[in-house]
Amino acid sequence: MNINGVLTIRTIQGRNGPFNVGRLITDLGEFSVKDTLLEQYEEGRYEGNFNVTQIFPSSYLAGGRFVVEVRATIKSLNLDGVDDLKPEDKEVAAEPDPVDSQPETTDVAASELTGLPAEVNTESDGELDDNGSDEALFDSLWPLGTQVKLDPTVDRLKFRLQRNRLKDLGYTFDPREQIWSNSTANA
Repeated sequence: MNINGVLTIRTIQGRNGPFNVGRLITDLGEFSVKDTLLEQYEEGRYEGNFNVTQIFPSSYLAGGRFVVEVRATIKSLNLDGVDDLKPEDKEVAAEPDPVDSQPETTDVAASELTGLPAEVNTESDGELDDNGSDEALFDSLWPLGTQVKLDPTVDRLKFRLQRNRLKDLGYTFDPREQIWSNSTANA
């Protein structure tokens, strides 16, 4: 279903590094959003139309609290406007990294999930070398052109590595178009 609303995205520091969570406010209600596609957005308020594919109850333990929330899964979004977060949007809440809700992984298991060598997956800053690791990281998106659209259906850790690598390569994200662009990249 398509719903008009406002999605507030916050960045939280977790044990796996920073991650994004969202709160979607619509006429139907308020929903928590923890989809992989949020990882490429900066903190802010995003107004627009959201294609919600699922609404369901979810719970977690964090900061000595048991939290029950209603979550929404967003398949796609069309944005009308982008603003900074308001003070009330910046409430400090202990939230678990969505990666932690996945089964426990070792470096070898993580490399199987992302398709990258284990030594690449253990790097927390997302930096890769140019000896084929980029090709393994980006799979079918390789070679990168002047515009790149990431696939949010890949493993969340791999998605974060892709996002970080694009930033390292000088790409910038356009939230309205949902495309990473680099005018100096080779087509």
